[in-house]
Amino acid sequence: MKVPVFPRMHVSLYVKDILATASFYSRFFGTSPSKLREDYCKFELEAPGLIISFVQNAKKVNSQFGHLGIQIGSEAELKKRLSHTTSQQVAVWEEMGTNCCYAHQDKYWVSDPDGHMWEVYYFHEDVAFNDPRHQVQEATACCTPATEVAPDMKEARKPRVPLSEAQTANENACTPASGCC
Repeated sequence: MKVPVFPRMHVSLYVKDILATASFYSRFFGTSPSKLREDYCKFELEAPGLIISFVQNAKKVNSQFGHLGIQIGSEAELKKRLSHTTSQQVAVWEEMGTNCCYAHQDKYWVSDPDGHMWEVYYFHEDVAFNDPRHQVQEATACCTPATEVAPDMKEARKPRVPLSEAQTANENACTPASGCC
C-alpha cells in the first residue's frame, strides 16, 4: 500500500508582537496573512506547502530551537527570491558557495522579529566535507549563521554582531550524521 503524501506542513511559533510578526512575514512570504487576530496570525502557502501560525505569548518565545528553511529549486529562483526579499526591506545575510551539512549550497538567511532564523537555500550537490565552522561534534543547531542578521537594510549584507568562537562552535554547526539540513 502506497503511503499518501502529506499535502502541507504546519508549524506554529510563539511571538512577542503579532503585528510586527504579521508585517515581517507578509514581506518575506510576499502575501498577506489568511487570518489575523489580536494575538494570532496564520499564513497558508501553496509553494512550499506550508501552514504557519504565530501565537502571541512573549513568555514562550524561544528563537534558539534551531532554524526553519525553504529549499529553492534553481539558482535563478534563489536569486529572484533574494531580490524580492531585499526589495521588501527584509534584512538578509548571504552565504553563497558554502559547504554546510555535507552539501554545497547557496543560501541566505533572514531573522524574524523574535529571532527565528529562516534559511532559503539552493542545494548544488552532496560533498564529503563541511566548512570547518560546521564540524563540531557537540553541535545543537545546524548551520545557522555565526552572526546575527542586521536589523535594517543599511547593514543587511554585513553580519551585525559576531558570536564568540565558543558560541559559534557550540551553537552553529551540524553534527555529522545527525540528519539536520
